[in-house]
Amino acid sequence: MNGFDYYNWLILPLIIFFSRICDVTLGTLRHVLMARGNTRLVPVLGFFEVLIWIVVVSQVMKQLNNVACYIAWAGGFATGSYVGLLIEEKLAFGMQLIRMITNRDCTALLNAMQKANHGTTLLNAQGAKGPVQIILIVVKRKNLEEVTALIEKHEPDIFYSIEDIRGVSKGVFTKTNAEMSVLRKMFPTRKAK
Repeated sequence: MNGFDYYNWLILPLIIFFSRICDVTLGTLRHVLMARGNTRLVPVLGFFEVLIWIVVVSQVMKQLNNVACYIAWAGGFATGSYVGLLIEEKLAFGMQLIRMITNRDCTALLNAMQKANHGTTLLNAQGAKGPVQIILIVVKRKNLEEVTALIEKHEPDIFYSIEDIRGVSKGVFTKTNAEMSVLRKMFPTRKAK
């Protein structure tokens, strides 16, 4: 009586599962970096993504009758998508625009933003119900929580929207921490013109 084939039904599917997590995570990060205009790291991520993928697909093709390999393939893809988005959220690449619209005096909020070294632009505009002020702030994604906390503290009822922007040139931004400075020296990014 032959024993259970641990390699084909347990070890190989686990290798496929974890390999798919790696290649799909790299693919997710690659797409996010391309969308944000940070193209220097994209080819490196793409190389390793495809290298892992081709090795894994060759193993699956050798095991076409093994359902566990198919399940591992699909499970690794789904998990890799999730892991890639989690990592991208933690790295917080890129810049965002916060647009606030109010019909009230927001001097305290503006002062708090300037004190925290967040550049602000104030515009007078006409809203549906009369004159309004539009406040624009461009922030690094990693500073978004700090800025939204200031907004909630000083103007909790203000309308605001947040959108990604591809690049900026010049401006007033909070200082970057040391780790990001090292990364920026290794992989400089293109600035928008």
